[in-house]
Amino acid sequence: MAELATLEEPKVREVNEKHGDDHGVNLGKLRAVAKRLKTQQELSRELWETGDTAAKLLALLVCRPKAFERDELDAMLRGARTPKVHDWLVNYVVKKSPHAEDLRVAWFADPDPVVASAGWALTSERVVKDPAGLDLEGLLDIIEAEMKDAPERLQWAMNHCLAQIGIEYPEFRARALDIGERLEVLKDYPTPPNCTSPFAPTWINEMVRRRKS
Repeated sequence: MAELATLEEPKVREVNEKHGDDHGVNLGKLRAVAKRLKTQQELSRELWETGDTAAKLLALLVCRPKAFERDELDAMLRGARTPKVHDWLVNYVVKKSPHAEDLRVAWFADPDPVVASAGWALTSERVVKDPAGLDLEGLLDIIEAEMKDAPERLQWAMNHCLAQIGIEYPEFRARALDIGERLEVLKDYPTPPNCTSPFAPTWINEMVRRRKS
């Protein structure tokens, strides 16, 4: 914790706070600390228990994803309220866990939109890697009905799922494009030069174009 405190940079904190994250540690430096520490599951748990955002991020880098119990991951997700911790927990830990599918189903329809967004993120992963058993048309029905008015984090996760369905499945592409065009979610999202807009129709068309070229 003392070492993490020395890595605090006011300018980094200022930028992060604009995105809802309450830490000021350069992530490159944080990864260097994790590389030195290597995998240490008990240290990971101790870091997580501090409640400090930078410590939680480090915990996710040095943990053993498959060592967590299902209910432990559920509690961690519900306590991960800052975007970066939430994102790393889902992508670096839960996706590698044997409990991922059980948690995906449990979180998907959770009344807490931040928890539900994790369920949608795991669903997007399955859309791409393991779609067997998924009702893609049903997912599009939910997105069409609920994405426009969903809270920001949930909306972002639904939009990602919409784009992935449109990219991966030609038979659903026209409908995915139509939903994106009509709902206009993230249509005006500020996008840096040479980056693809998260607006689903733009995203879908660009990825399909790249695959054809």
